[in-house]
Amino acid sequence: MSDPLIRLDNLTVAYERHPAVHHVSGTIYSGSLTAIAGPNGAGKSTLLKAIMGELRPAEGRISHQLKRTDFGYLPQAAEINRRFPICVFDAVLFGAWPNSGAFGRVSSEDTDKARAALSAVGLQGFEKRHIGSLSAGQFQRVLFARLLLQDAKVILLDEPFNAIDARTTRDLLEIVARWHGDGRTVVAVLHDFDQVRAHFPETLLIARTLIGWGPTGDVMSPANLLKARAMAERWDEDAQACEPAA
Repeated sequence: MSDPLIRLDNLTVAYERHPAVHHVSGTIYSGSLTAIAGPNGAGKSTLLKAIMGELRPAEGRISHQLKRTDFGYLPQAAEINRRFPICVFDAVLFGAWPNSGAFGRVSSEDTDKARAALSAVGLQGFEKRHIGSLSAGQFQRVLFARLLLQDAKVILLDEPFNAIDARTTRDLLEIVARWHGDGRTVVAVLHDFDQVRAHFPETLLIARTLIGWGPTGDVMSPANLLKARAMAERWDEDAQACEPAA
Protein backbone atom coordinates (compact mmCIF):
# COMPACT_ATOMS: atom_id res chain seq x y z
CA MET A 1 0.00 0.00 0.00
CA SER A 2 1.29 3.46 -0.91
CA ASP A 3 1.55 6.28 1.61
CA PRO A 4 -1.59 8.29 2.45
CA LEU A 5 -1.51 11.60 0.57
CA ILE A 6 -4.88 13.30 1.07
CA ARG A 7 -7.34 12.49 3.85
CA LEU A 8 -11.02 13.42 3.86
CA ASP A 9 -12.49 13.41 7.34
CA ASN A 10 -16.29 13.72 7.61
CA LEU A 11 -16.19 16.21 4.72
CA THR A 12 -19.34 18.16 3.92
CA VAL A 13 -19.41 20.86 1.24
CA ALA A 14 -22.41 23.16 0.81
CA TYR A 15 -23.62 25.98 -1.43
CA GLU A 16 -25.51 28.63 0.54
CA ARG A 17 -26.22 26.13 3.31
CA HIS A 18 -27.52 23.52 0.86
CA PRO A 19 -25.26 20.47 1.11
CA ALA A 20 -23.77 19.11 -2.10
CA VAL A 21 -21.45 16.53 -0.50
CA HIS A 22 -22.28 14.86 2.81
CA HIS A 23 -19.87 13.47 5.40
CA VAL A 24 -17.33 11.81 3.11
CA SER A 25 -14.34 10.12 4.74
CA GLY A 26 -11.46 8.27 3.11
CA THR A 27 -7.91 8.49 1.80
CA ILE A 28 -6.27 9.19 -1.54
CA TYR A 29 -2.94 7.37 -1.64
CA SER A 30 0.24 8.59 -3.27
CA GLY A 31 0.56 7.35 -6.84
CA SER A 32 -3.05 6.16 -7.05
CA LEU A 33 -5.30 6.45 -10.10
CA THR A 34 -8.82 7.16 -8.90
CA ALA A 35 -12.13 7.86 -10.61
CA ILE A 36 -14.87 9.87 -8.92
CA ALA A 37 -18.09 8.41 -10.31
CA GLY A 38 -21.80 8.76 -9.65
CA PRO A 39 -25.10 10.01 -11.05
CA ASN A 40 -25.55 13.49 -12.51
CA GLY A 41 -25.59 16.07 -9.72
CA ALA A 42 -23.97 13.64 -7.29
CA GLY A 43 -21.41 16.20 -6.07
CA LYS A 44 -18.48 14.81 -8.05
CA SER A 45 -17.15 18.15 -9.31
CA THR A 46 -17.87 19.77 -5.96
CA LEU A 47 -15.76 17.15 -4.23
CA LEU A 48 -12.91 17.65 -6.71
CA LYS A 49 -12.97 21.43 -6.21
CA ALA A 50 -12.88 20.93 -2.44
CA ILE A 51 -9.81 18.69 -2.77
CA MET A 52 -8.22 21.35 -4.98
CA GLY A 53 -8.94 23.99 -2.34
CA GLU A 54 -11.40 26.05 -4.41
CA LEU A 55 -14.27 25.27 -2.02
CA ARG A 56 -14.07 25.33 1.77
CA PRO A 57 -15.67 22.57 3.83
CA ALA A 58 -18.90 23.34 5.66
CA GLU A 59 -17.98 20.54 8.08
CA GLY A 60 -15.08 18.18 8.46
CA ARG A 61 -11.70 18.72 6.87
CA ILE A 62 -9.24 17.80 4.14
CA SER A 63 -5.74 17.04 5.38
CA HIS A 64 -2.52 16.94 3.37
CA GLN A 65 1.01 18.39 3.29
CA LEU A 66 0.84 19.58 -0.32
CA LYS A 67 1.42 23.08 -1.67
CA ARG A 68 -0.97 24.72 -4.09
CA THR A 69 1.64 24.35 -6.84
CA ASP A 70 1.67 20.57 -6.26
CA PHE A 71 -1.79 20.40 -7.83
CA GLY A 72 -2.55 20.43 -11.53
CA TYR A 73 -6.25 21.05 -12.18
CA LEU A 74 -8.26 20.70 -15.38
CA PRO A 75 -11.77 22.16 -15.01
CA GLN A 76 -14.75 21.24 -17.14
CA ALA A 77 -14.54 22.69 -20.64
CA ALA A 78 -17.72 24.71 -20.06
CA GLU A 79 -15.91 26.71 -17.37
CA ILE A 80 -13.18 27.95 -19.75
CA ASN A 81 -13.59 31.05 -21.90
CA ARG A 82 -12.22 30.10 -25.32
CA ARG A 83 -12.85 33.59 -26.71
CA PHE A 84 -9.86 34.92 -24.81
CA PRO A 85 -7.37 36.18 -27.45
CA ILE A 86 -4.51 33.76 -26.96
CA CYS A 87 -2.69 31.31 -29.20
CA VAL A 88 -2.13 27.64 -28.51
CA PHE A 89 1.55 28.01 -27.57
CA ASP A 90 0.88 30.74 -25.01
CA ALA A 91 -2.00 28.74 -23.54
CA VAL A 92 0.36 25.83 -22.95
CA LEU A 93 2.98 28.15 -21.44
CA PHE A 94 0.51 29.00 -18.68
CA GLY A 95 1.59 25.65 -17.26
CA ALA A 96 4.97 27.19 -16.38
CA TRP A 97 3.42 29.89 -14.19
CA PRO A 98 3.30 27.90 -10.94
CA ASN A 99 7.11 27.91 -10.99
CA SER A 100 7.85 31.25 -12.68
CA GLY A 101 4.96 33.28 -11.21
CA ALA A 102 2.29 35.18 -13.13
CA PHE A 103 4.76 37.95 -14.00
CA GLY A 104 7.91 35.86 -14.07
CA ARG A 105 10.06 35.36 -17.10
CA VAL A 106 9.46 32.22 -19.14
CA SER A 107 12.79 30.50 -19.73
CA SER A 108 14.05 28.90 -22.91
CA GLU A 109 13.76 25.59 -21.07
CA ASP A 110 10.04 26.29 -20.55
CA THR A 111 9.52 27.05 -24.23
CA ASP A 112 11.31 23.82 -25.17
CA LYS A 113 9.12 21.89 -22.75
CA ALA A 114 5.99 23.55 -24.18
CA ARG A 115 6.94 22.42 -27.69
CA ALA A 116 7.61 18.92 -26.39
CA ALA A 117 4.24 18.90 -24.60
CA LEU A 118 2.42 19.92 -27.79
CA SER A 119 4.20 17.16 -29.66
CA ALA A 120 3.23 14.66 -26.95
CA VAL A 121 -0.47 15.48 -27.39
CA GLY A 122 -0.28 15.47 -31.19
CA LEU A 123 -0.52 19.22 -31.81
CA GLN A 124 2.86 20.07 -33.32
CA GLY A 125 2.30 22.80 -35.91
CA PHE A 126 -0.64 24.29 -33.99
CA GLU A 127 1.46 26.75 -31.95
CA LYS A 128 0.11 29.94 -33.57
CA ARG A 129 -3.50 28.85 -33.87
CA HIS A 130 -6.05 30.81 -31.80
CA ILE A 131 -7.63 28.60 -29.15
CA GLY A 132 -11.08 29.67 -30.32
CA SER A 133 -10.45 28.08 -33.71
CA LEU A 134 -9.86 24.60 -32.28
CA SER A 135 -12.27 21.71 -32.08
CA ALA A 136 -13.32 20.44 -28.66
CA GLY A 137 -10.86 17.56 -28.90
CA GLN A 138 -7.97 19.78 -30.02
CA PHE A 139 -8.60 22.22 -27.19
CA GLN A 140 -8.62 19.39 -24.65
CA ARG A 141 -5.25 18.32 -26.02
CA VAL A 142 -3.99 21.88 -25.37
CA LEU A 143 -5.15 21.65 -21.76
CA PHE A 144 -3.40 18.30 -21.31
CA ALA A 145 -0.23 19.81 -22.80
CA ARG A 146 -0.46 22.61 -20.23
CA LEU A 147 -0.68 20.00 -17.46
CA LEU A 148 2.34 18.20 -18.90
CA LEU A 149 4.30 21.44 -18.69
CA GLN A 150 3.10 22.10 -15.15
CA ASP A 151 4.59 18.77 -14.02
CA ALA A 152 2.39 18.55 -10.91
CA LYS A 153 2.48 15.83 -8.25
CA VAL A 154 -1.31 15.58 -8.06
CA ILE A 155 -3.47 15.89 -11.18
CA LEU A 156 -7.20 16.57 -10.83
CA LEU A 157 -9.34 16.19 -13.95
CA ASP A 158 -13.02 17.22 -14.13
CA GLU A 159 -14.84 15.35 -16.92
CA PRO A 160 -11.70 15.32 -19.11
CA PHE A 161 -13.23 13.18 -21.88
CA ASN A 162 -16.66 14.77 -22.13
CA ALA A 163 -17.84 15.64 -25.67
CA ILE A 164 -14.57 14.80 -27.41
CA ASP A 165 -13.91 12.28 -30.17
CA ALA A 166 -12.87 8.68 -29.57
CA ARG A 167 -9.33 9.11 -30.93
CA THR A 168 -8.62 12.07 -28.66
CA THR A 169 -10.08 10.18 -25.70
CA ARG A 170 -7.78 7.23 -26.42
CA ASP A 171 -4.71 9.47 -26.77
CA LEU A 172 -5.45 11.37 -23.56
CA LEU A 173 -6.13 8.17 -21.63
CA GLU A 174 -2.63 7.09 -22.65
CA ILE A 175 -1.26 10.28 -21.08
CA VAL A 176 -3.21 9.56 -17.89
CA ALA A 177 -1.73 6.05 -17.83
CA ARG A 178 1.74 7.56 -18.32
CA TRP A 179 1.21 9.91 -15.36
CA HIS A 180 0.17 6.94 -13.26
CA GLY A 181 3.20 4.98 -14.41
CA ASP A 182 5.42 7.91 -13.38
CA GLY A 183 4.04 7.66 -9.84
CA ARG A 184 1.84 10.76 -9.96
CA THR A 185 -1.49 10.82 -8.19
CA VAL A 186 -4.42 11.24 -10.58
CA VAL A 187 -8.07 11.81 -9.64
CA ALA A 188 -10.66 12.19 -12.39
CA VAL A 189 -14.39 12.90 -12.36
CA LEU A 190 -15.98 10.63 -14.95
CA HIS A 191 -19.53 9.91 -16.07
CA ASP A 192 -18.68 6.98 -18.37
CA PHE A 193 -18.72 3.87 -16.18
CA ASP A 194 -17.09 1.77 -18.92
CA GLN A 195 -14.08 4.13 -18.88
CA VAL A 196 -13.96 3.86 -15.10
CA ARG A 197 -13.89 0.06 -15.19
CA ALA A 198 -11.38 -0.14 -18.04
CA HIS A 199 -8.82 2.47 -16.99
CA PHE A 200 -9.11 3.38 -13.28
CA PRO A 201 -8.12 0.80 -10.65
CA GLU A 202 -9.63 2.82 -7.76
CA THR A 203 -13.09 4.41 -7.63
CA LEU A 204 -14.88 6.76 -5.27
CA LEU A 205 -18.61 6.26 -5.95
CA ILE A 206 -20.71 9.11 -4.64
CA ALA A 207 -24.34 10.16 -4.61
CA ARG A 208 -23.77 13.26 -2.49
CA THR A 209 -22.88 10.81 0.26
CA LEU A 210 -20.25 8.12 -0.09
CA ILE A 211 -21.47 4.85 -1.60
CA GLY A 212 -18.11 3.12 -1.87
CA TRP A 213 -14.38 3.82 -2.14
CA GLY A 214 -11.79 1.25 -3.07
CA PRO A 215 -10.92 -1.19 -5.87
CA THR A 216 -13.08 -0.43 -8.89
CA GLY A 217 -14.32 -4.01 -9.31
CA ASP A 218 -15.71 -3.97 -5.78
CA VAL A 219 -17.07 -0.44 -5.72
CA MET A 220 -18.80 -0.49 -9.12
CA SER A 221 -20.99 -3.44 -8.20
CA PRO A 222 -24.62 -3.65 -9.39
CA ALA A 223 -25.81 -3.23 -5.81
CA ASN A 224 -23.79 -0.04 -5.28
CA LEU A 225 -24.87 1.44 -8.61
CA LEU A 226 -28.51 0.68 -7.78
CA LYS A 227 -28.08 2.33 -4.38
CA ALA A 228 -26.52 5.43 -5.98
CA ARG A 229 -29.36 5.68 -8.50
CA ALA A 230 -31.99 5.28 -5.77
CA MET A 231 -30.38 8.01 -3.67
CA ALA A 232 -30.28 10.34 -6.68
CA GLU A 233 -34.01 9.88 -7.18
CA ARG A 234 -34.65 10.90 -3.56
CA TRP A 235 -32.59 14.11 -3.63
CA ASP A 236 -34.18 17.21 -2.16
CA GLU A 237 -32.61 20.29 -3.75
CA ASP A 238 -33.97 22.47 -0.92
CA ALA A 239 -32.55 20.38 1.91
CA GLN A 240 -30.99 22.33 4.74
CA ALA A 241 -27.53 21.71 6.13
CA CYS A 242 -27.40 18.11 7.28
CA GLU A 243 -26.36 16.69 10.61
CA PRO A 244 -24.05 13.72 11.03
CA ALA A 245 -25.80 10.38 11.40
CA ALA A 246 -26.08 9.12 14.95
